[in-house]
Amino acid sequence: MLEPSNNNELPPIPDKRYFTIGEVSDLCGVKPHVLRYWEQEFTELSPVKRRGNRRYYQIHEVLIIRQIKSLLYEQGYTIGGAKAHIMSSSKEQSSRTKQMNQMLLELEDILNLLK
Repeated sequence: MLEPSNNNELPPIPDKRYFTIGEVSDLCGVKPHVLRYWEQEFTELSPVKRRGNRRYYQIHEVLIIRQIKSLLYEQGYTIGGAKAHIMSSSKEQSSRTKQMNQMLLELEDILNLLK
């Protein structure tokens, strides 16, 4: 998802379930108003909203934000290009997941035959 060279510049992500917008801002090096804008542009970002519309991000969303930042600021993508890149990588990942699930089912069938 994120280039290993870019991970060195950003602080490590703590082992927590939810992060506030301020924490995500610090973890990703992006201002909170930018995060709110990216929520509108990237459907993959949908933090949980609780009392008073406070946003709580999960780890996978923090990783996506880091990827978006890398695409936009370091690799020179436009918003549209970054959207397309993320959508294509998520489609690749879902097809890999389907293949892995299919292989797992086949291996379980083989195991049952061997028993």
